[in-house]
Amino acid sequence: MAKKPTYRPQKRLTFIDIIKGNFLNRDELKDHYKFFLLIFVLMMGMIYSNHLVNKKIKIVNALKEETEEYKSRNAYAQSKLIKVKMESELGKQVAADSLMTLESHPHKLLIKLDSTDAKAK
Repeated sequence: MAKKPTYRPQKRLTFIDIIKGNFLNRDELKDHYKFFLLIFVLMMGMIYSNHLVNKKIKIVNALKEETEEYKSRNAYAQSKLIKVKMESELGKQVAADSLMTLESHPHKLLIKLDSTDAKAK
């Protein structure tokens, strides 16, 4: 006569068993290994997709910084262009009025008063 398989209750799974990895030797895992393999593959997929997202975020942040740099360069170039346009317009108006630029700069004259002249007054 064939023996009937006896049901023997397994002890409860504790936190220390999970840390040690003893839960991998249990009969439930052997029965449902396909499910646990699917869970493992899904977790690896999530980790990989998170890694790709982090790469994209770094690229986007670098591009944002580069864009700000180009915007500031553009603003500086536009301000210089406006100054050059104003100077050329001013030069045209001065030339129309027949005014010329000075070849030599004017000298500053300093006049000193003597203390004797101040007493005489």
